[in-house]
Amino acid sequence: MSNEQPQDLRTRTSDFALRIIRLYVSLPKTTESQVIGKQVLRSGTSIGAHYREGYRAKSDADIVNKFETALQELDETDYWLDLLVKANIVPAQKVEPLIRETNELLAIFVTIVTKIKGRMKKR
Repeated sequence: MSNEQPQDLRTRTSDFALRIIRLYVSLPKTTESQVIGKQVLRSGTSIGAHYREGYRAKSDADIVNKFETALQELDETDYWLDLLVKANIVPAQKVEPLIRETNELLAIFVTIVTKIKGRMKKR
């Protein structure tokens, strides 16, 4: 990985987590909002941690493992954000930028994992 990409992903995943935290804080205090909100809070804030673990991994297999976990958390975050909209807890336009960033991060992590797996097969 280039020196620019890790810092960019480090910043993007951290900024993403902060946006998820702000969303959670802004949710109504109803039971259903808080239950779904805590789910999105957990999954959305763990992505950066998995990225950092993967970036510091000792092997390609370990990197893939950590980044695939980040992918699972991103997919889960997308689900909870979608559910917040479908349950009429938040308007779609409020979470649309977060959903877009979720999908962009998914694409980035898929690309990285695919490249590393390809490199592993060549060995």
